Amino acid sequence: MELARSVEKFAQLLKTSPSGAVFNPWRQVDEKNDIGPQAPRIRREQLRAYLCDRLGKARLAIIGEALGYRGGHFSGIPMTSERLLLGRKTGIAPERIVLGITPRRTSKPQKCPDGFSEPTATIVWSTLLRLELSPAEFVLWNAFPWHSFDPRRGMLSNRTPTSSEQSAGIPVLKAFLDLFPCREVVALGRIAAAQLKVLAVSAHYVRHPASGGAKLFRQRIGRIVARLN
Repeated sequence: MELARSVEKFAQLLKTSPSGAVFNPWRQVDEKNDIGPQAPRIRREQLRAYLCDRLGKARLAIIGEALGYRGGHFSGIPMTSERLLLGRKTGIAPERIVLGITPRRTSKPQKCPDGFSEPTATIVWSTLLRLELSPAEFVLWNAFPWHSFDPRRGMLSNRTPTSSEQSAGIPVLKAFLDLFPCREVVALGRIAAAQLKVLAVSAHYVRHPASGGAKLFRQRIGRIVARLN
C-alpha cells in the first residue's frame, strides 16, 4: 500500500504538462490514433504497475531524452513500445516488463497490426536482459517525461523539447530520482546528461543507441552493469 501511495504521489506530477505541441499520454486522448477514451487510463495503469514493481529493487536508472510516439505515447511506459508489451516479434515475454496486469495496446490496430515498435526501446530492453539484469533491477525514464511532437507532422512524430519544456521536466526528474535512488544513473544522450547536470546528479554519459549508436551503447552499458555486481 505504501509503495502504491508513493507512486501515485509521483504520478500526480505528470498531470500538468506544458502547453503547445506536447502530448500527455496519461491524461490526453490521441483522437486520431487511440483505440478510444479509455486509452489514458490504460496507460496510467501500465505506468503504475511498471513503477511499483521496481520500487526498492532498481539498481540502475537509464534516463532518455523524451517520450517517443513509437514508445511511451501508446504504452504509457518510457522507452517501452507496444510491441514489447504485447510480446510480438521481440523475443521478450510481456510479464518480464509489467507484472500484475495484462498489458494492453492503446493504438488502433489498423495503425500498426503488431503494435508500434521503437528501435531504441528494443535495443535497451534486449541489451539489459542479455546482461542478465532482472527487469526489476533497472528502471527507465525520460528527462522530459511527456511526448513532444512536431505540430506540422502531427502526433506520429518526435521533436527535441525546447529549453523551456526541458525546464518543466526538471521537477519531475528530481522526484523520479528521489523515488528511485539507484546505485548507477545513466544519461542516454546529451539532453538527458544536461538535465541531470542541472540537478547535480552524478551520471554516466552513454551514446544514444539511435542513428548508429547501438554498438557503443551496448559496450558502455555492459561496463556499467558489471560495476553493479
